[in-house]
Amino acid sequence: MLMDEVRARAKVFGVKTARTKKIEIIRAIQSAEGNFPCFGTSDGYCDQACCCFRQDCLEKKY
Repeated sequence: MLMDEVRARAKVFGVKTARTKKIEIIRAIQSAEGNFPCFGTSDGYCDQACCCFRQDCLEKKY
């Protein structure tokens, strides 16, 4: 997901994005959505099927 998309999603949930890294913003959004704030920590497995960042997280290595 592009940073502009992340910022737009953050705005919906009232998450502040100024001077904040993308991963930190995504984790704050995950918390606001009721998911675990775990973006970038999976080892190829994720049980958070409703997380909108799931696919991005599983595809990339951090």
